[in-house]
Amino acid sequence: MATGELTRGWVTEHLPPRPARSHKGTFGKVLVAGGSPEYAGAALLVGLGAARSGAGLVCLALPESIALRMSGEIPELITLVLQEEAAGLTGPNGWRRLAAETLTYDATVIGPGLGRQSSTLRRTRNLVTELRRPAVVDADGLNALADGDRWWRSVSTQLVLTPHPGEFGRLTRTSEVGRLADDDAYRLERVREAALLWGQVVVLKGAHTVIADPEGQTLRSQVATPALATAGSGDVLAGSIGAFLAAGCEPMLAAGLGVAIHGAAGILAEQRIGRAGVMARDIANLLPEAMEAFRGAGPR
Repeated sequence: MATGELTRGWVTEHLPPRPARSHKGTFGKVLVAGGSPEYAGAALLVGLGAARSGAGLVCLALPESIALRMSGEIPELITLVLQEEAAGLTGPNGWRRLAAETLTYDATVIGPGLGRQSSTLRRTRNLVTELRRPAVVDADGLNALADGDRWWRSVSTQLVLTPHPGEFGRLTRTSEVGRLADDDAYRLERVREAALLWGQVVVLKGAHTVIADPEGQTLRSQVATPALATAGSGDVLAGSIGAFLAAGCEPMLAAGLGVAIHGAAGILAEQRIGRAGVMARDIANLLPEAMEAFRGAGPR
């Protein structure tokens, strides 16, 4: 089956409209579940990526102490404070509240910076199985699934999984991480196999990111730039995909748009800042400009 390319024409054709008569609810609400003492900023970067990709409202669900630490860092993001059982560690009541709140949002992003404590991984797996609305699973959310046995059999909603090669290797129990990073044909083959097995959309990140859906369709990014090889870049991407899910896009479309817009922002960052020194927030702040460039582009 042929692999589609994320061309300018493809993105222009599929970007959701932005009507003049609209309000924040028109463009969807995103809930972000992430953050821990070691990675407190991860949830902020997801939220920034979602907001800069057009989400009408973004809420960060954070443990109490992390919420206090992050309060006001990005005033446009609202906060859901989750009860802790230890500093930075969400307790059972917090997880129950989080599960209930997912029903009031159009999409959820789960995992960035959550941490890898055994209780957190177990509760994250449980949350994913309880979801009834679309979600992006990234970072420690993926590590939680990798620790489970045949996790995909218990999932009841549409997911977009966004692993880098190391996380993909853990999810698929393969040690060939080098090939997953550098061998384009192998990457495409493995991501297609995973999407078919798991019944979900899978985004295998890296130079020329590849995407596959459960029907065997694949998309490939045309972008490879070192400007995107920076801590937090994947968090911004997860937020961007979450924004397109919240806007009503099907998972494969949301993944393709998120990857394409994120890649275009990376190219802009390389041109304006350089091949080195780009930070994740730079990429996020260039997302609106990248989108507008696509809206003004014709097919190529």
